Amino acid sequence: MVLIGMLVVLAMISGCVHQQFVSEPYPRWGQESNIPQSGDNPPIILRTLFPSDPAKSPACVLLVHGMNEHIGRYGEVARYFARNFIVAGFDHYAHGLSNPVLQQADQALAAGANRQAVSDAYLAQSSLSNLEPMREVLGRALKQLIILCDEQGEPGRPVFIVSHSLGALVTASYLVSQRDEDDLIKRVRGVVFLAPAFAVSEPPGWRGWMANPLIKLSFHAETHFLHPHDEPLPLLIFNQLLSLMIVPVLDGAFEVLSWPGLRNFLTPVAPEWVKDYLTDSEEEKARLRADSWIVRRSLLRFIKSIEAEVVGFRRMMGQFTPPYYLIYSEHDPITPAWGSEDFSRATLQHHSDNEVLALPNLPYHQHLFLQEPARTEILKNIELWMDRRLRALE
Repeated sequence: MVLIGMLVVLAMISGCVHQQFVSEPYPRWGQESNIPQSGDNPPIILRTLFPSDPAKSPACVLLVHGMNEHIGRYGEVARYFARNFIVAGFDHYAHGLSNPVLQQADQALAAGANRQAVSDAYLAQSSLSNLEPMREVLGRALKQLIILCDEQGEPGRPVFIVSHSLGALVTASYLVSQRDEDDLIKRVRGVVFLAPAFAVSEPPGWRGWMANPLIKLSFHAETHFLHPHDEPLPLLIFNQLLSLMIVPVLDGAFEVLSWPGLRNFLTPVAPEWVKDYLTDSEEEKARLRADSWIVRRSLLRFIKSIEAEVVGFRRMMGQFTPPYYLIYSEHDPITPAWGSEDFSRATLQHHSDNEVLALPNLPYHQHLFLQEPARTEILKNIELWMDRRLRALE
């Protein structure tokens, strides 16, 4: 009960005063094509940029963004890769223009309305008890890109996925779950993981002193919940009893705190410390502060589901076989390095083209938005790795 009380207090402090408005149109780039979805879900908008001669492009690239951001931020990244490749991107389920509140606000602004309230955009996360809706959207976007890729020249060109943070977790878990679909998997000839969410966050400083023991306890319990490890019997019994006490309680608490009414003032806003660890670019920090298309609140049910998804993926990450280029910062507190290190230990030997770039002494999370020249160097490294993959496929 003390733990639940602390969660309630933290949520109330950060969530009760939040208001958000948009007054500028969504930052579009590329050509738009709609991918219909079932039910009342808005269509997925696939954004596509083409090089000067698409028929001669050696491959196609799908950009996959991270948690609570949107693909509109990636216009410069898309233009960089579109010098040589066909490039596409989309908004995750409940993000960007795949979010009904944000889509309606964009339509109102286009019709001439003034600023629009979007404080309730986070409510689209209410159905995200797991990441399956996000994997479904990724799958549809990937299949649509393959269709567009084949229409622009010789069919069968390789496809690369460049994914960031939560988008990397969605991508990796999707490809593992779809590994028996030969036609689709064969087209994905390489994956770039940027700061992948293969671990749970570790808040720095004084916040970490209070939050990290709770985060680690929850993660440990979720890891062992009804899943025995290779451990001595007394320790196995202890871990199972601990997880059987903690996991149902926390799951129930986060679910209750996500109910209508309670969630209006108990849903936390993105912590201030996160902004300090996204990028070292002051220009990009200013853009982030001004970008109201980013969802600023995260429903507690959604946060808990991400933890469960991280645990679930770590149990099967050794089955990941597509070649990859993994980039992470050694001191990133948002997606700590130990998740990437565990992934590389389990999978590096699966393909000769697997490569890891660990950025020493760097705490920043968004590598494609770093200050120059680091940003362009990372983009060049990604392009060179894809070129090496293409030569290996010849």
